[in-house]
Amino acid sequence: MKIGVLLNSFRLPPKEAVVRAAQLGIEGVQAYAVRGEFTPGNMTVEKAREWLDFVKSHGMVFSALCGDFGVPFTEENEKTRSIVEESKRILDMALRMECNVVTTHIGTVPAEECEKKETMRRICRELAEYADSIGAYFAVETGPEKAALLAEFLDSLGAKGLRVNFDPANLVMCVADDPVKGVHTLKDYIVHTHAKDGIQLSADPVKYEEVPLGKGGVAWKEYLAALRDIGYDGFLTIEREVGEKPDEDIALAAGFLKGLL
Repeated sequence: MKIGVLLNSFRLPPKEAVVRAAQLGIEGVQAYAVRGEFTPGNMTVEKAREWLDFVKSHGMVFSALCGDFGVPFTEENEKTRSIVEESKRILDMALRMECNVVTTHIGTVPAEECEKKETMRRICRELAEYADSIGAYFAVETGPEKAALLAEFLDSLGAKGLRVNFDPANLVMCVADDPVKGVHTLKDYIVHTHAKDGIQLSADPVKYEEVPLGKGGVAWKEYLAALRDIGYDGFLTIEREVGEKPDEDIALAAGFLKGLL
């Protein structure tokens, strides 16, 4: 397995974040592609080549792009239709940057069959089939629902282009699910992971706290062992969304993961 980092987690200009990641011995970077210079509208073929060369010149690769628009796919309307088309363009752009994974959120999968679930299934199937057609993946982030429910939903699509970006902290914080068991439940779908940690403060209403890596509810030794068991050898991409000292937290996370690996 390899260590990556979300560039935005540094809260620095992107190129400065790349330089800092390289200084920490990190092997891959993930960039947000829904705003700023990494959007398909701003990232020309020439700029994509320049960015790829810049990242490679620092000894790294793109682990994935992030295509999360924060809009659930439970309703088909003009807004979701535009997001679906933009998501396809982000996946095209990812291939130009020599990575084939775009992580995203699709909303919370309903437990029971209903119109919203069928709408979500129809939209996700379209994305999955597009990804299949170009040899790439949209990777749904874990957390809004338990791993078993997400696996059942993905099984129902009939296309393998929709996979999983496994975030163990989200499972702990949001739905009190066991990430170790979740790895085995979703073993056929995991193509990327986020390295994050947290604790659930209350279940009803759901309250949680993201904490530095190794300080929360994720059993990291067992979790990494589970990833090894299923043959996962991809990225553990550090994500730090809170805290006053992101650089320090990312450095600690990288050291923590290197020690375990």
